[in-house]
Amino acid sequence: MLLIIDDDIAVQTSLSLLLRREGFVVKTAASPAQAFDILDEETPELMLLDMNFSIETSGEEGLRTLTAIRRQQPDVPVILITGWGSIDLAVQGMKAGAKDFITKPWQNEYLLQSIRTILNLSQQKPQSPSRRRLDQQYHFEHIVGEDPKLLDVLETIGRVAPTDAPVLITGESGTGKELIAEAIHQNSKRKGKPFVKVNLGGISSTLFESELFGHVRGAFTDAKSDRIGRFELANKGSIFLDEIGDLDPSSQVKLLRVLQDRTFEPLGSSKSRTVDVRVICATNRHLEEMVARGTFREDLFYRINLITVKLPSLRERPGDIPMLVEYFVNNLRTIYGRPNLRVSAAAAKWLKNLAVPGNIRQLKNIVERAVLLSNSDELEVADFQKHIPLAAALKDPSHLPEVGTMTLEEIEYQMIRRAMAFHHNRVSKVARALGITRFALYRRLEKFGIPYTAED
Repeated sequence: MLLIIDDDIAVQTSLSLLLRREGFVVKTAASPAQAFDILDEETPELMLLDMNFSIETSGEEGLRTLTAIRRQQPDVPVILITGWGSIDLAVQGMKAGAKDFITKPWQNEYLLQSIRTILNLSQQKPQSPSRRRLDQQYHFEHIVGEDPKLLDVLETIGRVAPTDAPVLITGESGTGKELIAEAIHQNSKRKGKPFVKVNLGGISSTLFESELFGHVRGAFTDAKSDRIGRFELANKGSIFLDEIGDLDPSSQVKLLRVLQDRTFEPLGSSKSRTVDVRVICATNRHLEEMVARGTFREDLFYRINLITVKLPSLRERPGDIPMLVEYFVNNLRTIYGRPNLRVSAAAAKWLKNLAVPGNIRQLKNIVERAVLLSNSDELEVADFQKHIPLAAALKDPSHLPEVGTMTLEEIEYQMIRRAMAFHHNRVSKVARALGITRFALYRRLEKFGIPYTAED
């Protein structure tokens, strides 16, 4: 049973007809009091809750009702109903435990999609993951590893892939976010449809609308013909929005609108178009911190992260490094026509303790360089060691450059630059990573002329 809580009889009727037509059993309540009378008798599978009732329009009663519902029925998912101008209320509701929000007037297909997704996820019982079982159930053949942290990620994406839930993939650069996004698409009902990848970090704010929503001829000086945008290209399929944390504020507003309504207008056109697309986002930034600083919209954050998966870095799953190296070598045997290519036991053991701040992407580059420049089919420690950057010395002193190739001051300069880049110029974190005080780090930054922003 689904419970609709709304004082507007027209909304009750419209939603009831829609949901009953889809096979749901529906009950309605015109007030919070009526809703709690129903909840005292039975437990619904899901509730649709309006944020404003006739006695007040601030949304406070809706928030109080949501809080009371969460206390009484903490496991029942709630979808909020609000007006576009009251999205701030919906954000407060998401913080209070709601699963999703829709705005009036709603899109029927999007609402049904959200309800089915939430019900599917709430009904599935996760099992203890094993690589063999996961490979039997899903198509994860291009994802290498058996670390429990990685298996938990694969278990999650396997469960959510058949739904249309928006997924946010987080993790450091090079951890394989695009590969996970592709796996979600390939294990979904949309797998035969387009999978469109967009690197938002590489699109300027002036080109954002044209790239994502398209344009019509004459929309701007160089628009000599109509152009289809990425969202329209992804229709019926999935769109992967990488580096979403790099979006500027004005582009965030435009993206929120299409994610909310599934409608957009090509640049230069006044005619709206509807799109049916599954949205998968990724970032190596900390969006929660950006929300707190006001550089990323809170309502957009809640729209894209119904499901969030965090990919572990290689230093969190060192046991997978030999498997990844073997996987890369197997591929390179074919690419470079070297069927006897292999990694020695000593090299495999040494690689397991390798520090790779660039994660899988960096490890792949190291392996490929070693293969290209080695005259032997058996790769030894020395074949890899010569391609290890300075930062890898953090875990193994043998990774340090040869004596005489760099001065101590040059090593210090390089390490500070790498640490600043790795920690996104957060001075306090860089100082802790280097084992010095902030003030000692400030002196070195000034000494080497490395730009920074002082922290309080």
